[in-house]
Amino acid sequence: MRPKWQKVIFFAPLVILGIVLFIFIGGQMVMHLWNCLLPPLFGWRTITFWQALGLLALSRILFGGMSGGHRYRPSGFRNRIKDRCGNLTPEEREQFRQRLRERWGFGPSTKGE
Repeated sequence: MRPKWQKVIFFAPLVILGIVLFIFIGGQMVMHLWNCLLPPLFGWRTITFWQALGLLALSRILFGGMSGGHRYRPSGFRNRIKDRCGNLTPEEREQFRQRLRERWGFGPSTKGE
């Protein structure tokens, strides 16, 4: 078995190359999509690769946030609901469902009864 640092030395250049390749492909995709769609549709100017990278970074900041991996963590709201509703008895669960039906009007219809 190799020592841990030898694995890091082996994989580090591959990871760096992968990141550079990912950024290059992303910039090319944004540039080509912009240049193929927006000038003919709206009469806007074409953009360069560096402008496309700037747009990609801007959209990441505006729509994706700056923290990594937050999309895969369960939200605090979901955890609170699980904590509150996970320990309900069947009777309490049915009362909860009935209140939701009355308040929001969804679930199995009880009008015909």
